[in-house]
Amino acid sequence: MICRSSIFAAIGIIGLVSFGASSAFAAGSAASGAKLFTANICSACHAIAKGNPSPVGPNLFGVVGRKAGSLNGYAYSPAMKAAGLTWDEGTLVKYVMSPSIVVPANKMVFAGIKKEQDAEDVAAYLATLK
Repeated sequence: MICRSSIFAAIGIIGLVSFGASSAFAAGSAASGAKLFTANICSACHAIAKGNPSPVGPNLFGVVGRKAGSLNGYAYSPAMKAAGLTWDEGTLVKYVMSPSIVVPANKMVFAGIKKEQDAEDVAAYLATLK
């Protein structure tokens, strides 16, 4: 018997492969990403100013180049700590599109941004937070 979560994981892996080698920072619009960050309620859970406490999710200031699960002062899930990811253009786009597929059992309850261009825009915006 095939479990439903295995099917979804396989679909997610196929979907991640199909994203190709798009360059989120090159293809994304930081201005559009800033608007989407607010519209997609990212700002309800994530602080973006240097040193601000994290309301629900980790502060995203300086996220680009940061190892997943490594921000001091935030209680990450064991899955995120063990993910072995570094947040770059590719991982950010994939993660904001499908958080539960990229890091199964993470704490983020957001289902994801469905349009790749929107995810690229959000990633481009996050890259400006430094």
